[in-house]
Amino acid sequence: MSIQRIRYFGDPVLTMPADEVTTFDKELRVLVQDLTETMLDAPGAGLAAPQIGVSLRVFTYDVDDAVGHLVNPVIGVMSEEIQDGDEGCLSFPGLTFATKRRQRVVATGFNMHGDPVTIEGSALLARCIQHEVDHLDGVLFIDRMDPEQRKLAMKAIREAEWSGLGAPAVKVSPHATRGLAV
Repeated sequence: MSIQRIRYFGDPVLTMPADEVTTFDKELRVLVQDLTETMLDAPGAGLAAPQIGVSLRVFTYDVDDAVGHLVNPVIGVMSEEIQDGDEGCLSFPGLTFATKRRQRVVATGFNMHGDPVTIEGSALLARCIQHEVDHLDGVLFIDRMDPEQRKLAMKAIREAEWSGLGAPAVKVSPHATRGLAV
């Protein structure tokens, strides 16, 4: 169990839907522990497995002194009431943007042992659950913005010190390609 590197905007794993967990074993328990330790170290209110490069439907949260996790989450009930507030993301370090979310949600899933779990959240916990489930669906919070706000957000992202660090570096082979490369 260890603190993992958080992937930044630009890393393809952040925009791909994650796979459902089918095996509740020691490997999953280690993943949950790594997610929790990484989230608490960052610090953040939540962290989804794709943010550490693991494409599985798992997230952890730390809201109002409640630390937990959810495996294969599904948001069932969402209130009609909307909250509009600043939202950040560990994959966009140092940046926050106004993002609309539902005020209250109920999510179901499993714990790391395969036992059914239901989480009811309002305000910050509801925002966190929606944000992390979006990550598992390959959706980023900037995708929830209106076009004008997203344009401003993209400008801030391009100007951020970490911009471009999320994408893996492309290495050029030192070997001859024998005419196979263009």
